[in-house]
Amino acid sequence: MKTRKRIENESSRTAAYTCTCRATSYLESNPLLKSDDHIAVKLLPGFVKYLLKLRILNLKGRISPEGIYPYVIARTKYIDSIFQNAVKNGVEQVVIFGAGFDSRAIRLTDQNNDIKVYEIDTYFTLDAKTKQFRKRGIVKPENNIYIPIDFDKEEIILKLDDSSFNISKKTLFILEGLIMYLSEKAIDETFKLINNYSLPGSLLVFDYIYASVLRQELKYFGEKSIYERVKKDGESWTFGIEEGEIENFLNQFNFNLIEHLDSNTIENKYFKNESGKIITKVNGTHCIVLAKK
Repeated sequence: MKTRKRIENESSRTAAYTCTCRATSYLESNPLLKSDDHIAVKLLPGFVKYLLKLRILNLKGRISPEGIYPYVIARTKYIDSIFQNAVKNGVEQVVIFGAGFDSRAIRLTDQNNDIKVYEIDTYFTLDAKTKQFRKRGIVKPENNIYIPIDFDKEEIILKLDDSSFNISKKTLFILEGLIMYLSEKAIDETFKLINNYSLPGSLLVFDYIYASVLRQELKYFGEKSIYERVKKDGESWTFGIEEGEIENFLNQFNFNLIEHLDSNTIENKYFKNESGKIITKVNGTHCIVLAKK
């Protein structure tokens, strides 16, 4: 009998961890570590927020796998900027796969415009998010549409067709902290759907892990600690892309690479101080990709 993944019957721990990283980053005093997710802070239990403010709880320490906290900070900042620029430049709708506790629909959209933000995630994660928003008095805007799904068992295309998604509009697709958890079948179906449902000029941003991480070759900084952490959490990684193969991967689905950020690029882009010194190392297992149709 196949063992069910923990996220099939509980909300995602990685989604909660990402939310905690974003909240912690918002409370940072160092501008290189500080990001703008003020919603994430509201979602934290009061005692956790207290511990973070007093630096008793430290995500830069042993509680986090090596280099993952700064990686999440950089990823949040990068995708925030892609989101904002896309909206300014004519993108009319956003689809966020594996949205977790994302708050970009609240933070980054003007509710007076026509842009719609579709958030796709598991039933349990979106239910947990809805309850937390209600508990904290956070109002979900009308332009923010939740689409609950089991990624490996239900068809996203049917879910989108049942929503108000408009295939004739230019779209930004976001897959943040997601594809490493999907099966190859789900990957193929998801990216084919994005290809079929995207006009020329549509954008795609996602992050991925190197395939060698799944083989536990231990080539990158922080690889052992993050691999063991996700396995312990019952949300083991199942998909990676070989180093140097990202353009070939994108070309299968008719997208062209615009920007590729590995850990060295991220460190230089986000964590270099005025003296030119890198203030923190970023976990080397992940890369971020921006592509265009």
